[in-house]
Amino acid sequence: MSNVILTKTRIQAGIYEAVLTAQTDDNYHPDLVALHLEQELDGLSVTEDQSLGNTWHVRFTIPREVLTDGVQTFLINEKSTGDTLDSFAIVTGEVLSDDIRAEMDLLRAELDMLKKAFRRHCVETT
Repeated sequence: MSNVILTKTRIQAGIYEAVLTAQTDDNYHPDLVALHLEQELDGLSVTEDQSLGNTWHVRFTIPREVLTDGVQTFLINEKSTGDTLDSFAIVTGEVLSDDIRAEMDLLRAELDMLKKAFRRHCVETT
């Protein structure tokens, strides 16, 4: 297997969707697995796109029983090699929303500080 690319197209209504393209021989068929906390999850399907060569549509129904407060990370791996082709995270919970807002405020403050320092540097070097 070489040059296999999984490109996420969207997550909507609890379903992850992606397109897998492969520059391989004609006998290649993807064998993918969805993982959460190193556990294999059901609900992943791979369908070949007959109109395009070496292209497949990947769909994964995110099980709601694994969604809890905190950050939940999912991996889409090639089963035979263990290579991670894509990953995504879902963040839930009230406490986390405050933490994320606080982090964003800190990042904005740091960005403003860097912009001022850069402008000052530009003025001093001209």
